[in-house]
Amino acid sequence: MERSFFSVSVRRPIPALWQWIALILLLERTRSVYSDSNYLIGLGSYDITGPAADVNMMGYANTEQIASGLHFRLRARTFIVAEPQGNRVVFVNLDACMASQLVTVKVIERLKVRYGDLYTENNVAISGIHTHAGPGGYLQYVTYIITSLGFVRQSFDAIVDGIEKSIIQAHENLRPGSIFVNKGEILDAGINRSPSAYLNNPATERSKYKYDVDKEMTLLKFVDEEWGPVGSFNWFATHGTSMSRTNSLVSGDNKGAAARFMEDWFNKKIVEGDSLEEDEVPRRISNIIPDIQDNHHELLELAASFQSPSAQPATNIMSASKRVRSAIRQAEKPTFVSAFCQTNCGDVSPNVLGAFCIDTGLPCDFNQSTCGGKNELCYGRGPGYPDEFESTRIIGERQFRKAVDLFNDASEQLKGKVDYRHIYLDFSKLEVTLSNRTGASEVVKTCPAAMGFAFAAGTTDGPGAFDFKQGDDHGNPFWRLVRDLLKTPGQEQIDCQHPKPILLDTGEMKQPYDWAPSILPIQILRVGQLVILSVPGEFTTMAGRRLRDAVKSVLISGDPRQFNDNVHVVIAGLTNTYSQYITTFEEYEVQRYEGASTLFGPHTLSAYIQEFKKLAAAILSGQSVESGLQPPDLLNKQISLLTPVVVDGTPAGVKFGDIATDVPKNSTFKRGGLVKAEFWSACPRNDLMSEGTFALVEMLQGTDTWVPAYDDDDFCLRYIWSRPSKLSTRSRATIEWRIPSYATPGVYRISHFGAAKGMLGAIRHFTGSSSAFVVS
Repeated sequence: MERSFFSVSVRRPIPALWQWIALILLLERTRSVYSDSNYLIGLGSYDITGPAADVNMMGYANTEQIASGLHFRLRARTFIVAEPQGNRVVFVNLDACMASQLVTVKVIERLKVRYGDLYTENNVAISGIHTHAGPGGYLQYVTYIITSLGFVRQSFDAIVDGIEKSIIQAHENLRPGSIFVNKGEILDAGINRSPSAYLNNPATERSKYKYDVDKEMTLLKFVDEEWGPVGSFNWFATHGTSMSRTNSLVSGDNKGAAARFMEDWFNKKIVEGDSLEEDEVPRRISNIIPDIQDNHHELLELAASFQSPSAQPATNIMSASKRVRSAIRQAEKPTFVSAFCQTNCGDVSPNVLGAFCIDTGLPCDFNQSTCGGKNELCYGRGPGYPDEFESTRIIGERQFRKAVDLFNDASEQLKGKVDYRHIYLDFSKLEVTLSNRTGASEVVKTCPAAMGFAFAAGTTDGPGAFDFKQGDDHGNPFWRLVRDLLKTPGQEQIDCQHPKPILLDTGEMKQPYDWAPSILPIQILRVGQLVILSVPGEFTTMAGRRLRDAVKSVLISGDPRQFNDNVHVVIAGLTNTYSQYITTFEEYEVQRYEGASTLFGPHTLSAYIQEFKKLAAAILSGQSVESGLQPPDLLNKQISLLTPVVVDGTPAGVKFGDIATDVPKNSTFKRGGLVKAEFWSACPRNDLMSEGTFALVEMLQGTDTWVPAYDDDDFCLRYIWSRPSKLSTRSRATIEWRIPSYATPGVYRISHFGAAKGMLGAIRHFTGSSSAFVVS
């Protein structure tokens, strides 16, 4: 039976003196165990949440999926590994749908201004976790920003700023340390959502694998020479689609949740000396909150003296100072950073119960994922069905638990060179040499980008619309006519993409600017016996296996003294830019969603394998790789149709931050219950509250001091923003707190921070609070 995230037992905090004694003993033990430092390591983390209102979410391409609040915040997490007098590599993991070429270009420009040639496109990798619940509009190609009404500068700036700051943190934290690697299987966090395509791969190849998706997690444990463990990064394949296409709350989905669970587990372990027990996941609550004696009558009297006050002016600094995590940070010690990275997740769904028809409850058609011929009725079910928040928690928790096991048991130390290779390639016309069955070679080419009819059918994680179907290798006359209004593909393109029937010839569509990328980066990062393959798209399970095996074979055969069967090759998906999917040749023939979204034709995977083998050979030989190609910088061509915030307003006699619907007076809530309050608010685009919070649950300490307990980065707290109509100046913020089972009994209140825009454009910050209530 699944154990709830909210089933954590409460332990009385260790007195301060014993906390410090325990910490000192732990650090002394850590120094003796991890004294063999061979790298400089640094980690960083920064808020990239972006606009939590009005902006279309990136991932499902659903025009109606508009952000309207926060599930929890998004972050950029970075590690830097350097040889003391040599090379260094940077890996950034984003709580975002994918990397963006334009974001990467601008981050590198900033790094060059700050650090010269220390960090460049060659040794910096920026990867996305593939959440489908983050603000869109930050990519530069038309295809990927249509549903967001074009480019959204606020989304773009938040991500670029956050990446830069996370890298700066990691750089400033560089200290002697060691890295350990470990691997293990998670059996229940992903299933193949296109099994009919997978079955088209050769039976002899499929027989080598126990499962039709990769079940292995690879984890790195970073250990500072002085402070001990300071972070972990891992790679595991499952889509960021536990949150559905109708969700409107910004969320890091299952991987973002897992990262928070692990960071909080470690902080709780260090501060309180706790270990993770079988029925536990960590609580997110400030350790300064004391246990309070459960005298219910006295608590009610105390709560009654705190009725909702009139709203007050505030600052964004005040919002940041109230963040719960700031209360548990130790200024002299690096903050523990944990990232759950994405890999070859192309055909892997977290909706592990399978796909069912919403009208009949029966399984969907196996080959086309339809219900009575309609794709719109076929949906995958997560383990918490029908509650998508619960499914997100469960899949996140399963990854988190495995990561803790691997972290605790990691003993294989990375040793050896730090190195990297990077090249830009024009995938619209790349020549690929293949060997046929007789051993003879033939030269084929990749194609300009194009998307097939089955692309519009969507997947079981997020079905499309109209009469499109997965597995369609013919198309239909009506949609061909619609397509031809935009761009009619030529015969050469049709033949090149065969058997894909072209719905959108995006690679040859250039108005008002490029619809799809053609110049793509590929990159290898090496840290000892770990090799990271940075790929700008979503590899399917078998495609990823073929790429990993090909690179591993080159490394082992080329230099068995450096590399042996213990070499760890991981794919970092959705890295540095985005070019949709990469399937095997056999999966491409089936033309399910993933094949229809493989932009550059049936030989795309072969092109990747050929070029990555070249990079691997360059790593072995020490030869440099030069690329005269450069991707375009389309920032100055971007078009945005998103309406800006003009002005915010409230009813007469009401101030921003005033209570609209209060918590019932003199009320008591039990742990596990729901309490909420509604405030007169303003558009959250006025101030993103980066590294701050819109929502806060505070607990009364003593008789007059309120301390932060939960904020909008907590899984149990939801910030929901709404306005009566698109053109209305008035809006409200509803804050819902699902009281955890581990909440300390006491007196609480709900508070809200926001920023309103006046008639002349001035921004005024405000805060308001509900009446106090008792949790028993």
